[in-house]
Amino acid sequence: MKKEIHPEYFDSKVACGGCGITFAVGAVQPEIHVSICSACHPFYTGSQKVVDTEGRIDKFKAKYAKFQK
Repeated sequence: MKKEIHPEYFDSKVACGGCGITFAVGAVQPEIHVSICSACHPFYTGSQKVVDTEGRIDKFKAKYAKFQK
């Protein structure tokens, strides 16, 4: 192996911004901040959290309600 070409390896601390959980992984960065992790991601939890700030879901339901009949 060549010397001095490999990055330094850390036991990194990962902090999730969504749920606040922290855990340790091996990486080349000492700290990692993520916005969503496997503990709060809808794919892994099975729960869907929909944030609808502009009423787009209501507009969609109203627009396509006539096709349901």
